[in-house]
Amino acid sequence: MTLRLKINLMVSVLTLLFAAALVAQEFDDERKSVREEVVAANRVAAQLLNRMVWEYSSQGPQRLLSYLRGMGRVRSNEITLFDAAGNALYRSPPPSYKTGRDAPAWFERLVSPPPSAQAIALPDGMLEIRANAGRAALDAWDQFVVLVGASLVLLLVSNATVFWLVGRAVRPLARIVDALNTLEAGRFDVTLPPLRGTEAAAIGVAFNRMMGVLKHNIETEHRAALAERQLDENRKLTHWIDGRLEQERRSIARELHDELGQSVTAIRSMALSIAQRTATVDAESRAAANVIADESSRLYDAMHGLIPRLTPLVLDKLGLEEALRDLVDRTRRSQPGVQIELRVEIGESPPPADTALTLYRAAQEGITNALRHGQATVLSVRLDAVDNGMLLEVVDDGRGLAQDWSVDDGHHGLRWLAERVEAIGGRFALDPVEPHGVRLVVRVPLHEAAEVA
Repeated sequence: MTLRLKINLMVSVLTLLFAAALVAQEFDDERKSVREEVVAANRVAAQLLNRMVWEYSSQGPQRLLSYLRGMGRVRSNEITLFDAAGNALYRSPPPSYKTGRDAPAWFERLVSPPPSAQAIALPDGMLEIRANAGRAALDAWDQFVVLVGASLVLLLVSNATVFWLVGRAVRPLARIVDALNTLEAGRFDVTLPPLRGTEAAAIGVAFNRMMGVLKHNIETEHRAALAERQLDENRKLTHWIDGRLEQERRSIARELHDELGQSVTAIRSMALSIAQRTATVDAESRAAANVIADESSRLYDAMHGLIPRLTPLVLDKLGLEEALRDLVDRTRRSQPGVQIELRVEIGESPPPADTALTLYRAAQEGITNALRHGQATVLSVRLDAVDNGMLLEVVDDGRGLAQDWSVDDGHHGLRWLAERVEAIGGRFALDPVEPHGVRLVVRVPLHEAAEVA
């Protein structure tokens, strides 16, 4: 049901109630008027005839009968003259007022007073005066019909006028509904022209302002979605690049270990053989061979120190726990004054290779930063299996973090580590420790990391 029809129905009901109240009031007034008229006419006629009939009846019945015939019909009264035997000698003539018409019986019953009759006893008969509200009821009925007709005409005219006025008033709402339907269809370029009426104009202004905000929000969300998609692509690219770098590092480390390591070992063996052969023949050749052997040995040691920095080959062979132990042992040998505590509880299911490498790099970055930047002397490295994931903590007693510290402030290693952890669905955090020191926390869910891998 439209708003126009609802308003028209409400106005129709109100008008109908008003007309009904008016008709009811008029009906009550007509009923009172008819009853008052009939009762008064009956009383006046009875008083008049009570005086006159005795005067005329004393002159004989014919004289009284002649008087009644000459008087004719008295309004709202039926006059009947009876003789001593009860025979009707005279009855009032039928009414000449609005002859041939009568009010409906139900209406006449409603407006007429209770039946009443007065009798005047005569020496040789009786005169009966009975109230008759027929003509008064007919007058009331005619007025009632006119009032009802006027009320119906008023109802029709008022409904038609209200229908037209409401249609004119709600016409801007159709424009608003069309604009909302267009908006629902997915078009966001719709606007409303200036609308007639205070409320409609306010709605139009609010709608246009809403559309402006909506367009701005959609553009902002579009740019945000585009930026998020680009960020996701960058993360995927970064993850792929990290994988390629790890592969290249692993390849270089294996080349160093297998090819260069064997070559350096062969050079050292040949230098020692030459030194033995020339020990008694040529002292200078022997000394040169020993120098070559010593340099080869130092080169071999430097190469073996470089290989774990490139890639932890022990991680591929023995797993994450042994790789962490190897990292801690090498740190202890290179930093004799540093105390490092290691605790590893991986559980029965080891993490995927990509997750294990990320956790190893996180421990390596945490130890390196603690020693290089924090000047730490005591470190704690803990790896635990928690809630279908892995939790790594590296805590040191170094100088701590600056108050305005941020991962993006030139800390490339930490930023790279954070992106790498997020790429496999993990979380990275770096917090200060009281009274001084830093706690590096990396939490990785195994199921997401396995999907990424």
